[in-house]
Parts: sequence; structure tokens; C-alpha cells
Amino acid sequence: MPSFGLGTWFGFINLTTLKPVDEEASVRAVGWAIDAGYRLFDTAYIYGTEKTVGRGLKQKIREGVIKREDVFISTKLWSYSHARSAVVPALRKSLEALDLEYVDLFLIQTPIGQFTNGTYDLTDYTETWQGMVEARRQGLTRSIGVSNFNAHMMDRIIKSSCVKPAVAQIEVNLNIQQPSLLRYCCGHDITVMGYTPFGSVFPDNALPGAPGPRVDDPLLRQIAATHNKTVPQIILRYLFDLGVIPIPKSITKSRIEENIDIFDFDLSSEETKALEVYDVNYRSGNSWSDSPYYPTRELITL
Repeated sequence: MPSFGLGTWFGFINLTTLKPVDEEASVRAVGWAIDAGYRLFDTAYIYGTEKTVGRGLKQKIREGVIKREDVFISTKLWSYSHARSAVVPALRKSLEALDLEYVDLFLIQTPIGQFTNGTYDLTDYTETWQGMVEARRQGLTRSIGVSNFNAHMMDRIIKSSCVKPAVAQIEVNLNIQQPSLLRYCCGHDITVMGYTPFGSVFPDNALPGAPGPRVDDPLLRQIAATHNKTVPQIILRYLFDLGVIPIPKSITKSRIEENIDIFDFDLSSEETKALEVYDVNYRSGNSWSDSPYYPTRELITL
């Protein structure tokens, strides 16, 4: 699995409405990322970007830049398909959108099931996991994992199945560094992908009351100047050093190229300790806290 990736979620307009997908911009972003050296692309059914990821990938394959086996594609099962029997059909639908025969990684996006009418689907996520195992057995995905699960939930999956999660995707940024969950995953040989790597560092993306730092923070700027890097590059390098695979999102060519350019310097132990202090266990949001499968030990955000 590549150690760095491109996220393809466009985000929300408000608390309930997804931003519309700019398909052509998304296709271009995938192409620019491949040219810049990205080989991991993360999407999901609910993002509405599976089709554009597939288009961007196929365009570069036709150009002879890459082969299918050169890239690692991950997508996710949404809450509407938590019934065991619904998992494989949901993945087939995602594969059709991606125009691929298989994905490299398929994740349960959240432990909380939901029907399209907004009520909760009380299917136990261990049952959903059995559907994931079947999807892997059929060759529709090379590996399976979870997203927004806590350690207790992953323990239940491991104890209920002969197949453990290969990957856990969680929010990791300066404001929520999740040391205990990272230790758990390391101890169980579960790879961690970190979404929302910049957290609230950009003022335009910070929710009211979100803690600092911001991109103009003096300490962050000092560390960035020391290494002749930008503040976002310092943050991404720090997350990488924590053992996390960052998946920052962008549709801007210069930012895509900048984000991956973090492997030619090292943070000092003093710099690392300074960045640790920003961890205040703050998440960029949380959803469905009244669900019986809401992970109360480590809250989640979608």
C-alpha cells in the first residue's frame, strides 16, 4: 500500500448537504496526482467521485503513464448497505462507477447503519463485516478494512471473524492525533489512513470555536522556514512520522504537487514535541451520536 494518497471528498455545503462534484476538475486532479507520483486514491460511494476517479485513472492508463496494477484504489461501503447480503451488490455498483474489475481496498465507512428514510439500520457491524469478507473472497477487493471505528469495535470484528481489518481510516490532524488508537492499530498490524489531515489549520475550513493552530501560527511558520517547506507540508510530514498514511484532498495542481513533496526532510525531536502539544482531542464534527453503534470511546466524524 502506498504511503501517501489523494483524498477525493469535496466536503459539505452545510451539515447535511454534500458539495456538488466538479467532475472535470476531479478527473484533472487524478491525472495531475498520477503525474506527481501519487499511487493511492481514496474515494467512496457517498462522495460521488468514484466515476471521476475511474475516468482519471483510465485516461492515464490509455496514455501509457501507468498500468492498473501500479495504483491502489480504495472505496467505501455507505450506511445504506449494512445488511450482510447488501455488501457485495454495493461494491459491484461502486466497481461499475469506477469502471474497474476490483478495488485494492474496501472499507466500511462507519459502524452505523442507516436506511434511506433516515432511521437507523440496527444490523450489527460484525454482520456487515461478513459481507465484506465475502466480497474479498469473490475477488472484488484485494483487502478490507474499516473507517471511523474505535479499538473496541475492531476487537469485536477480530474476535468474530477469521479475517481482521487490514486498514483503519480515521481522522488524524494536529488537533486530534489519536495516540492510543494508533498504538492499538500498530499492535494489531492494522495500517492507518488519516483523513482531514489539515483539520482546522485553514481558517476557511475551521468551524466556529475550533482550536488553533492556523496556517499563520508563528511556531508552524518557524518550523516550515527551517526546512524551506510550507506549513501544510510540515503537518503532513508530522502525520507520516506518526505512522499514518495521509490522504489530503485537493483539485489544485500546485497544491497536489506540494502536498506529496514531504520526503526530503526530517523533523527534529524538538519540533516533533512542539507539534504534539496541539493535540486537544478535537474532531472536526460528529454525527449520529444517538445511534447504539456510535463509538463512544473515540467519537467519530464523517
